[in-house]
Amino acid sequence: MTLSHFARQSGLLAGFLAVTLATSLALLLVTAAPLRAQDKDPLVAKINGTEIRQSDLAVAEEEAGQIPPMSPEAKQDYLVQFLADMILVSKAAETKKLGDTPAFKRKLAFTRNKLLMEALLQSVGKEALTDAEMHKVYDDAVKQMGEEKEVHARHILFRAAAGDEKASKEAEDKVKAVIAHLKKGEDFAKLATELTEDPSGKANGGDLGFFAKEQMVPEFSDTAFGLEKGQNSGPVKTQFGWHVIKVEEMRVKPQPKFDEVKPQIEQYVTRKAQAELVTKLRAEAKIERMDKPATPADPAKK
Repeated sequence: MTLSHFARQSGLLAGFLAVTLATSLALLLVTAAPLRAQDKDPLVAKINGTEIRQSDLAVAEEEAGQIPPMSPEAKQDYLVQFLADMILVSKAAETKKLGDTPAFKRKLAFTRNKLLMEALLQSVGKEALTDAEMHKVYDDAVKQMGEEKEVHARHILFRAAAGDEKASKEAEDKVKAVIAHLKKGEDFAKLATELTEDPSGKANGGDLGFFAKEQMVPEFSDTAFGLEKGQNSGPVKTQFGWHVIKVEEMRVKPQPKFDEVKPQIEQYVTRKAQAELVTKLRAEAKIERMDKPATPADPAKK
């Protein structure tokens, strides 16, 4: 559920901040410049008397969509003009009584309900984002993940198109020749750099890094996860051709740190709280459908 920010476009009328102090200080406060709410939300422009404040520009920036890259000053001018045009056109619409039509009133009611919905959902989501709740979600997720094994391996590949028996036989022979060199103690990474037909393998000595079993095709994974650390495989055929594999290391996949997954947790907690609110309100509501025939009562419930 995507939440949009909102605010009313009309000009903001800010009042003086009332300050109540002892009578002995009253005269001093009158002579000094009073702190006003307007100082925090400066007046930017007036359009036929209608005020545009800095907070209105912030709302306009959210609603205007993607704004082309420009300097802060140019963006300010752009947003002022955007709001000015909106005010002028809306005032012209008012003179034509367009706001009094039933269609407009329905749209206005819909928009009000939508903004209220978004405001409440945003508030509920924000309230749910406590450290305790986010760490609880993280801890539960880590428990469910369990221990997953990973293998760090290298490979040398000789390609062979599926169904091309001649090419497959040639690739198999090449792999067997490489295995013979490995048995003599030659360096796997060096041979991979020189011989592999995997482009990335030429650059990194056939290094595949760590991977889980399901990340590779079954024939490759079954072989890799069946080897011991430092052990080379025999010829392995997959849909890509023929391989020889060397296992460099095996480990249990490390759990992600909280900070690494915090954005996903925040999103989950927010949406969960929002969904629970909507579910609760639905359960408490009486929702009647006039466009469909009534559902027959369940005899078992009588």
